[in-house]
Amino acid sequence: MYMLIRKYTKVRSVADAARRARSGVGQILRQSPGFRSYYVLDAGDGVGIAVMIFDDRESANAANDKVLAFVQASLHDLDLGVPEITTGEVLVNIEPDGSSSIR
Repeated sequence: MYMLIRKYTKVRSVADAARRARSGVGQILRQSPGFRSYYVLDAGDGVGIAVMIFDDRESANAANDKVLAFVQASLHDLDLGVPEITTGEVLVNIEPDGSSSIR
């Protein structure tokens, strides 16, 4: 599994950005090979964090390019700025059913 995290630090309204991005980003991700899940976190003080989980790095990077293009084109009025991006292989995964994996 591969995780990609985008952190925006100057968001006027994380809730509004998330609501407006939901359909566009959701459509992009649902059509992306290897997509597993997507989360948006309101970290307070104008900080918004988006987490995408994919099967592999290539799938994550391809989808991220499309998501960033959507955000820049469709949410430009929110002046989100350039996100800090962190990526990497998921080393430990623990599921609620008791299953887990270690890479």
